[in-house]
Amino acid sequence: MKSADLLTDAFTRVQESVHSAVEGPSVDDLHVRLDEGANSITWLVWHLTRIQDDHVSDAFGVEQVWFSQEWASRFDLPFERGATGYGHSSKQVASVKVDSPELLLDYHDAVHERSVEFIRGLDARSLDRIVDEAWSPPVTLGVRLISVIADDLQHVGQAAFVRGSLERRQSGTRTGRLPG
Repeated sequence: MKSADLLTDAFTRVQESVHSAVEGPSVDDLHVRLDEGANSITWLVWHLTRIQDDHVSDAFGVEQVWFSQEWASRFDLPFERGATGYGHSSKQVASVKVDSPELLLDYHDAVHERSVEFIRGLDARSLDRIVDEAWSPPVTLGVRLISVIADDLQHVGQAAFVRGSLERRQSGTRTGRLPG
């Protein structure tokens, strides 16, 4: 199996998990935060997609889908257009809302499509290309892509946890509790 096939598979697993987390809950449920400092499903999926868009676009030297396909305007968020969610305050997290789950999914799918388009053309040697010299040691393309995948999987796992918590609250069931 080629490296490009493994990376494509990993990004596709992220995409499938994003769809699993977002499809089904109401729009209101997508915005629920389990406490005032927690992230909503909407924020988590928006953030992981922004990071993927930002980092993959930068690594390949192209404009982010966020700008080139006018997603920034479609989301119309109340902060800097280039924001990715990194360092967001609780108030900023709460302000990331959508009118429909399709907005989140369509943006994620557009970023996924762009990411795998670039990845399909890679060979093992191209993964050694330095894409960020601000770190010691400098970051290679392979390391950057694995970093994005790891970050995406953590955040989509958090979104799945929020969804599961909401579903248990709504059904009145509690799982994993010890008796007594």
